[in-house]
Amino acid sequence: MKNFDINLLRILNVLLEEQSVTAAAARLHLSQSAVSKQLAKLRQTFADPLFERTPYGLRPTPKALLLSDSVSDILQQVNQLTRAEAFDPALSQRQFHIDLVETAYSLTYPRFMPQLLQQAPDISLSSKTWNDDSLQRLLRCEIDFGIGIFEWDERSSSHYRHVPSSLNYIELARDYPVCLMRKGHPALSEPWSLDVFLKYRHLQVSIGGLKRWLLDEILALEHKKLDNAVNMTDCYAAIKLCEQSDLLMCYPSVSALAMIENTELVSRPIPIELEPGGYLLLWNKHFDLDPSHQWLRQLITDGMGIEK
Repeated sequence: MKNFDINLLRILNVLLEEQSVTAAAARLHLSQSAVSKQLAKLRQTFADPLFERTPYGLRPTPKALLLSDSVSDILQQVNQLTRAEAFDPALSQRQFHIDLVETAYSLTYPRFMPQLLQQAPDISLSSKTWNDDSLQRLLRCEIDFGIGIFEWDERSSSHYRHVPSSLNYIELARDYPVCLMRKGHPALSEPWSLDVFLKYRHLQVSIGGLKRWLLDEILALEHKKLDNAVNMTDCYAAIKLCEQSDLLMCYPSVSALAMIENTELVSRPIPIELEPGGYLLLWNKHFDLDPSHQWLRQLITDGMGIEK
């Protein structure tokens, strides 16, 4: 380990995340041969192959997986020590990594991205869909920000008070679900009630790694449940199916009402009392004083019209 090059750890960290020499080279702005040479040095340094080639990419060895957390911690400490006191977005080539729920794209990106592109022409955002591991990725500082859905209703298991203490957050917006159905649906000829809502079969759309909605939790408390005929992750395909069937579809109102403007769908309120949920912008407290993070946080909150 004498005269060890810290940049080797950066390359190892990216290889662990991407599990592909090609993808790692693109992210590091290096040639594939350069990354392969650095991987050879890493193998020699740690006396281990570190990665095995498979038809699906590189598979980390047990030694590489063991190193993963330590490498991430070391790089965070180095970044903290070398962090610039000043940050100039006009000169920065920083890449931010954000996990966010699908409905947050239309809610947030159009409101802050134009300003970002104007102020920082070389900064980029790498976005991935919020999933079961996103909170852990935030805790490990593997991503810069997350935008997830949390609930304010006390009956919910995903209440905002369950956000881990090492994360900070800002509430970006509140939203509530509505029920969508096709024009001419037989439910429209009946007095709208919970019994009518439950009488028809439903089309469930899963977003942001949520396996269970607040609505499902509240119904379960009353020993009731939706009759879900199909579960989908593609919202636009779900809307098409909803137009062509008697299935009911529940979805967050801001996104739903925007998407059905030119469709054959109408909306009705969910016939059950529940507290609107919220979109939270989350980040690890490790980044609280990072100038680039402060800049992007401010840009997002300004775009959402949030006053501090």
